[in-house]
Amino acid sequence: MTDRIRIARGTGIERIEAAFRGNAFAPHRHDTYALGLTLHGVQTFRYRGEVRYSAPGNIIVLHPDEVHDGGAATEDGLRYRMMYLPPDMLIDALGTRELPFVASPVISDALLAASLADAMRDLDGEIDDLQCAELMSTVADGLSRHGRGQDVAGVKVDVHAVRRACEYLQASRSQPVTSADLEAVTGLDRFALARQFRARLGTSPHRYLIMRRLEQSRALIRRGLPLAEIALETGFADQAHFTRHFKNAHGMTPGRWVALSRN
Repeated sequence: MTDRIRIARGTGIERIEAAFRGNAFAPHRHDTYALGLTLHGVQTFRYRGEVRYSAPGNIIVLHPDEVHDGGAATEDGLRYRMMYLPPDMLIDALGTRELPFVASPVISDALLAASLADAMRDLDGEIDDLQCAELMSTVADGLSRHGRGQDVAGVKVDVHAVRRACEYLQASRSQPVTSADLEAVTGLDRFALARQFRARLGTSPHRYLIMRRLEQSRALIRRGLPLAEIALETGFADQAHFTRHFKNAHGMTPGRWVALSRN
C-alpha cells in the first residue's frame, strides 16, 4: 500500500480518501466536524485523552477544535474516507437543537453510514444541492441521536452578528483582522463575540480565520504555487508561520501534503 491522499475536486464540502501505513498524522485539530468511514484496516487515533480504534464499517466523529492524531493500528495499513463539515452548514438542519457533541468518536449507525458513503463515493463529482440538503438532515439527526448539545448554558447568541463575523472573516482572510474590526462589523464587544461565536460554531473567530486561510492555501497548492508565495497570498507572515499552522491543522507539513497528493 502506497501512502497517499486523494482530495475531492471542486468546491463545497471538503472530502478526502487517504491510505497509510504507520503513524500518518501528528496531533492537530480542525474547526469542522470530521466525519469518516474506515474502509480497510484498523484506524487508531488519540482523542480526548484516550487511544481509539475504528474497524471497517465504523463511523468516526471528531468534534470541532478537538486535538487528535491518526494512523494505522496494524501492518496491513489503513484506507479511509473523511469529510470535513463546517458546523454552520448544520445549523438550519438542526432547527432549535444545539450543536451536538458526540462523546464517543467511534460509533455504529447504519443510516448515517449509508449517507456518508453515498456523499463520499464519487470524489470526482460535486455534491449537488438536493443531495447536500439530504446529507445535512441525516447528519444533523445522526449526531443528535448519538450526542448531546454543547454546554452553552447562559450564552444567548446573536446569530446575525455571528454570521456577519463569519462573512467578514471569509472576505478578509488574506488581510490582517483585529478585534476592533470584528466589533465594528458585529456590534458586539470582543468578549461577547468570542463566547457567542464558540457557542454557535464550536470554535473561536481567530481559529475560524486561520482555517479559512488554510482552505485557500490548499487550493493554491493544487495549482502548483510555491509554498513561500502561498504563505504571503493567504495572510501568513512568512512560510514558517504558514507551515506551523498547516501542521497544527492537518498533522503534516505542506511539503508532505504536496507529496502525498501527487502519489
